[in-house]
Amino acid sequence: MSGGGLVVPERARLACRGTEAVPLLLGAHLAASSPEGTVVVRITEVEAYQGVEDPGSHAFRGPSRRNAVMFGPPGHLYAYRHLGLHTCVNVVCGPDGEAAAVLLRAGEVVVGRELARRRRAERGTVRSDVDLARGPARLTVALGLGPEVDGADVLDPAGPVVLRVPAVPAVGGVVRAGPRVGVSGPGGDGGLFPWRFWLDGEPTVSAYRRAAPRRRTGGAQSSGASDGAREPEETK
Repeated sequence: MSGGGLVVPERARLACRGTEAVPLLLGAHLAASSPEGTVVVRITEVEAYQGVEDPGSHAFRGPSRRNAVMFGPPGHLYAYRHLGLHTCVNVVCGPDGEAAAVLLRAGEVVVGRELARRRRAERGTVRSDVDLARGPARLTVALGLGPEVDGADVLDPAGPVVLRVPAVPAVGGVVRAGPRVGVSGPGGDGGLFPWRFWLDGEPTVSAYRRAAPRRRTGGAQSSGASDGAREPEETK
């Protein structure tokens, strides 16, 4: 279950807050295998979400049919369709029953570039290999992941989607932090929630964009509480 300094982590290592799981996930490899082949992405950018205490999270208002996976055991994927256009995937963390997740925002394709390039070209323009998984939608397209992977156990080495993490977590000056992308309302306050993290100097890290202003309706929270980016153009 290891190789090249990477290991499939014990589930207990992800039974922590989303922000605490970040050093484990930055630099991790997510491998997705299908009859088409295998694509592996090295994760370079993530965002943490902390359930009922985080107004930017899908779990902010408590359990629902949609977010049930987030309230389950760590080490599973929480996948959903964003704006009906593309899929975003999160790695669930935190103790069973306490929702937390880390959105996989961007990465470098290190295995299966030709397959990833073909998948991306079918969905739009691919300017360079740097852009293959540069953004949460591009990342899932490159890996061939859709909403059907919701609940997948990425800690099962025999599963179709497997997470392997660095033996030594990313620390210190290697990691940068800032406001989350496209999250509106209080959850988008970078002073309160500077929970977007990336590996410094990585060209595959996506561009930061503020949330577009959204009109309130019926007094509801304008952000819609979303674990994910709000850039439909990332499918291009």
